[in-house]
Amino acid sequence: MSAPLTQLNQLDTSDTLSPEKTQRILEAALLTTSEPLPINELRKLFNLELSATVLSKLLEEIREKWRDSGVELVSVASGWRFQTKADIQPYLERLTPPKAPRYSRAVLETLAIIAYRQPVTRGDIEEIRGVSVSGSVLKALTTRGWIESIGHRNVPGKPALFATTQHFLNDLNLRSLEELPPLEEMKSLIDSNDKNPDLPFEVPEEHN
Repeated sequence: MSAPLTQLNQLDTSDTLSPEKTQRILEAALLTTSEPLPINELRKLFNLELSATVLSKLLEEIREKWRDSGVELVSVASGWRFQTKADIQPYLERLTPPKAPRYSRAVLETLAIIAYRQPVTRGDIEEIRGVSVSGSVLKALTTRGWIESIGHRNVPGKPALFATTQHFLNDLNLRSLEELPPLEEMKSLIDSNDKNPDLPFEVPEEHN
C-alpha cells in the first residue's frame, strides 16, 4: 500500500532531512548527471526550501569528503560536477583508448584571440593573426560548443561577434574567464607545440 499523501508531502519538506541525507541526495544527483548542475537547479531537489548559501556549504563539505578519492567534486562555469582526477584518468583510458587529438595552430590561435579579446569579429581575428581565417576553423569551434555568435557589430555588413561559451570554460575546469591563464602562457603553449596534449581541444588539422 502506498504512503498517505500527507506523509509523501512531509517527505518533501526540507526540515525533515538531516544534513547527511541532504548530502547523499546531492551526491546522487551529481553522480548521475552528464552535465554540471548549478545551485539554482540543485535547489529544486528540495523544493527550493534550502538556500544557495546552505547548499554551497554542503557542497564544499562533499568536496572535502571526496578529496582522497579517485573522483573529485569541482565547480565550473555551468555549475557543480563530479569528474575523474587527472592522475586516475590515464588508467581509465586503457578501457577506451582516446582518439589521438590533432590541434592546428590556426585553431589554437583563433580560439586564444576569441578567449582573450572577446567579443571579436572574423575581421578582428584576421587583423590580429595577419592571415585569413578559414571558415572551417570557426565552424569547428562553434560545432564543438566552444564559441558562439552573440550578436553583430553595428557597422556596415553587420559582422557576427564571437565569444567563448560556458562549455569552453567547463572543458578547462574554469568558473569564469578571469581564471584563464595569462595570455603569454597560452602563447607559449601554442609556440612550443602545435599539437599540445595539455589542451583539451580536438579539432581537424587546418593549414591557415
